[in-house]
Amino acid sequence: MTPLTITSRDAGTGPVLEIAGDLDYVTASELRTILDDLTLAAGQLLVLDLAGLDFCDSSGITVLLAARNLAIEQGGTIALAAIPASTARILRVMGLDRVFTIHSDTSAATARDAAC
Repeated sequence: MTPLTITSRDAGTGPVLEIAGDLDYVTASELRTILDDLTLAAGQLLVLDLAGLDFCDSSGITVLLAARNLAIEQGGTIALAAIPASTARILRVMGLDRVFTIHSDTSAATARDAAC
């Protein structure tokens, strides 16, 4: 089991959360706590950078959906960036690749043209 680490930074388009390690039943509450404290201005983009994600189970998927709901409730949008192949497959199987905006990396997600 790889410990979960979440690093927050600001981009011109809004907050970026870099998520690394295992996002699962044991650790999903850590991301949920950070999301509960996150405030988006209307029109901002929340980017979840998953480049360092080693594992994601159904609890992890649930908290990704919670992040999406939070962004929408606050008048913002969300994008997932650098999704590992195993997680991308899960999202495809569940049809969530049509729910989330997906980018190859954070730079692509936060590019002004992509955020509009």
